Amino acid sequence: MAIEKVGIYRKWLVPVPKDKNGKSIPESEWPRKRRHRWIARWYGINGKRYGKVFETRKEVQKYASELQSSVCLGKADKPEKITLHQFRLEHEQVMKGQVAYATLDDQKRALKFFENFISGSVLLSKIKPRNAEAFIAHRLSTVPSVSTVNKDIRTLRSIFNLAIEPRGYLAEGQNPFAKIKERKITENEIRYVEVEEYQKLVKAAENTWWHALFSIAYGSGLRRSEILHLTWADIDFDQQRIKVTAKKGAANILEWEPKSRRNRIVPMSDESSQLLANIQVQAPEGHPYAFVSPKRLKRIRKRRKANDWTPRSALVNNVSRDFEVIRGKTDVAKCTIHDFRRSAITNWAKDLPIQVVQTLAGHSNITTTRKYYLAVRPEDFAAASETLKRLLSESTAN
Repeated sequence: MAIEKVGIYRKWLVPVPKDKNGKSIPESEWPRKRRHRWIARWYGINGKRYGKVFETRKEVQKYASELQSSVCLGKADKPEKITLHQFRLEHEQVMKGQVAYATLDDQKRALKFFENFISGSVLLSKIKPRNAEAFIAHRLSTVPSVSTVNKDIRTLRSIFNLAIEPRGYLAEGQNPFAKIKERKITENEIRYVEVEEYQKLVKAAENTWWHALFSIAYGSGLRRSEILHLTWADIDFDQQRIKVTAKKGAANILEWEPKSRRNRIVPMSDESSQLLANIQVQAPEGHPYAFVSPKRLKRIRKRRKANDWTPRSALVNNVSRDFEVIRGKTDVAKCTIHDFRRSAITNWAKDLPIQVVQTLAGHSNITTTRKYYLAVRPEDFAAASETLKRLLSESTAN
């Protein structure tokens, strides 16, 4: 009989494969490139550890669920008691370094809101779905954005899953947010920035720094944070490529990771290459960043030394505000720098396979590429109209 929890793990069958340079492939690629089976592990009431191997994840999940049900029915030791407040403090501590800083920040925020609503003294095992539903109703009445509330639901659901496995504070099936449905909302239209609009914004900027940022966002599809964290070592002028890579903290380099936590390489246009070369000519010798000035970097280092700097601090101040000032000089409809990225991805999708677009965009899930970044362009509407005209003319002719 299993007690408390049943874990599911990969069982690796071969050593870590090597890449073409003879180096071990990164751990993130193991599931795809390293042969494995699935294993369920648990401790029996005698204190011994047991395991059983399966071919597929579906098989091991079914077995683990059936075995875990004996725990849920009270046939084994009950999970350890812990209050919501204690769980929140523990979660904040153990998740440092396991998830991106922004993700942990969202988790801390959602847990804190939930604790303030329900009381931190309540036992985790006593929290019921009705409490979760009441909290979501409260959030909907106080937060103007339904999207924010839906994010709270997803975040808290994932946190309470961790309370089940691997921490064992809740039995399987006790996640109070498991069956809380996200509220339906009308998705915002994807803003596609046409070439003519892009050119108007470039002309209004009157600054090489902004010209280069616009060009990389619109041509290479980089996120704003990815552009601002570019160093000269990331830019290959010969191949006209840009490397989006994680940075380890050093004297003049700020620690940083891409949103997807994956490195990638993207193409760079002739225009971007020339603009970056112009910036590099003006940059002081040895200064590492393309878009962060030496004065700003010195300020950041001072704040970092005073522990007044976090990964979410603005690398360059007032970028969104200044962009809006530039846009205000034109007749271009409201848009953001991120809309440049969306437009770049939409342009790629015209000629490239969707899986290539996903890789260039740095999305971990192809659904994200399809759902949020592929806009319907004006020429697509025209093509759809032409299709209808052709069908109607053919029907009339017959």
